[in-house]
Amino acid sequence: MDKKNTLIGILLLIAAIAVMRYGQQVAPPQPAPEITRPTGENQAPGPAQSTLPESSPANAAFAALAETNTDASIVTLANDYITARFTNYGGALRDVALKNYNRTAETPEPYIFNQVHTAPMLALNSLAALGHRTRYELASTTDTEVVYRTVFENRVEITRRYRIVPGAGAADGKNDPYRIHHETTLRNLTDHTTTLPLTLNLGTTALISATDVGLYLNVATYDGDSTHVIERGDLEGGGLLNWLGLRNNPPKSELARPGATTWAAVKNQFFTSIYTPSQPGAGIAVRRVELPPIDGNHRANTGLTATMTLDPVTLAPAAETTHTGDLYVGPKEYARLSRFEQRQDKVMQYDRYFFNRIFFSGYIAPLMYTIMNWMHGFVGNWGLAIILMTLLLKTITLPFTLAASRSAKRMQKIQPEMQALRAKYKDNPQKMQRETMDLFKKHRVNPMGGCLPIFITMPLFIAFFIMLQGTAELRYQPFLWTGDLSAPDTIARLFGLPLNIMPLLMGATMLIQMRLVPSPTVDNAQMKMMKFMPVIFTLICYNFSCALALYSTINGLFTIAQQLIVNRLKDPAAPATPAPRTDLTGRPIINVTPKKKN
Repeated sequence: MDKKNTLIGILLLIAAIAVMRYGQQVAPPQPAPEITRPTGENQAPGPAQSTLPESSPANAAFAALAETNTDASIVTLANDYITARFTNYGGALRDVALKNYNRTAETPEPYIFNQVHTAPMLALNSLAALGHRTRYELASTTDTEVVYRTVFENRVEITRRYRIVPGAGAADGKNDPYRIHHETTLRNLTDHTTTLPLTLNLGTTALISATDVGLYLNVATYDGDSTHVIERGDLEGGGLLNWLGLRNNPPKSELARPGATTWAAVKNQFFTSIYTPSQPGAGIAVRRVELPPIDGNHRANTGLTATMTLDPVTLAPAAETTHTGDLYVGPKEYARLSRFEQRQDKVMQYDRYFFNRIFFSGYIAPLMYTIMNWMHGFVGNWGLAIILMTLLLKTITLPFTLAASRSAKRMQKIQPEMQALRAKYKDNPQKMQRETMDLFKKHRVNPMGGCLPIFITMPLFIAFFIMLQGTAELRYQPFLWTGDLSAPDTIARLFGLPLNIMPLLMGATMLIQMRLVPSPTVDNAQMKMMKFMPVIFTLICYNFSCALALYSTINGLFTIAQQLIVNRLKDPAAPATPAPRTDLTGRPIINVTPKKKN
């Protein structure tokens, strides 16, 4: 494939990414039922309520939000990291407030996971008569434990016990302060065998900010070997083939994934609930939920809710059995999740796509996170940590980029000779190829030398991008003029469009690099297209997180300084120009031998 086709392919790929990102930002909202906030006991931390009946056709594709229970009895358990609120309706976990993470940058109120929901987390959804509407009695409570009890149809006694880790917990995964231990004991009260299905609610999640487009809003499961993800788009239907009329892919009201389930997670960009049963579950089911819109976001706030199915319980007369598990409700912090025993760190999805896997993001991203985390512990600021890590990465790749820069410089010097060879052997491609290779050997030019830095820095860039998108530690962390490294650094809006400074600085460094880096002679069409590359990349990265733009800007500044030095250095490997031959008096000898006639 020649250079022109390669360039066209790259541009088409970039255009496809840009169209995808632009479509996510400006897609019109889907028809949705009107949502209003409930009144009464659940108004602040509790669920919203749809004004449409549950059986309404307009609401058929969505799971119904939980109704307001004004007579609910709430028990609160807290440690240094969470405030967990339990309700007697379902004898389950209504929501969890994360003390170290604010709801918004302007308010000190903590972020609440499962605040608006279809059901409390870990509520039994086994039967119509045994679900989150079932009232339990409070059996006992302490500072770290709450126990609920009820009797189902006078035949099964159900006891539900929850226990949190006190204080700050421990550094190991088992005693993490974000984990809540759960036990459900079923005892047969009859003189005959009883079988009950068991299904647990995993929570409800949705968009978390006006800039969130739902790219990381999904439900993930792990079967002990690999991770499987159900995206929100998998239930929405549509797609390119639908638009072309080649496939009828209507929206789905529910999407199930049966099979062994070591753990299952409901998550958004920065937070997650992960339930790990003591024995693997039998599968999950996912539904969409229509939630109140977010201020500043014109798109519908469509979230996800999921349930985990466990193996049915069969009880002999007077027998009992206990199901246990651990529920993590907290931030997506790789350093924390990597300590867990069942690869719960996979919820970060560093190797989410095939594209990530071929560039080894699953290995590089955790390493980059660890380095950045260590840098932060040293300097105390996430923006400075990103800068230091960028400089470290550039230092590591410096030998390769220097070699590529020298190769590009040599390639530029021999362009006149290459043009002469093309003109001389334009009718003999094989001869032209041999002469060109001899020319490369003579001047020690590696035609692939300019590609090596790309292959080295691309995995780093991709891994860094993937890592930054889900790193909860960057949320609402200030640096320079931005108050949130995890979001675009919008300082104002002009005619309704955001003014983001850091991506513009990134584009400026790319333009300067193009002027400094020697480039081989190409045709006018390719040159014109290359001039627009910084603009295209700036548009693509314009709404990415400020942290990524900061990395790219510092990387560009370092590259500019490096290229200025390279352009001033003499190439020691370049062949010396042979001195002219002279006679005894020092005058140059002129070749007067006549040319042979053909």
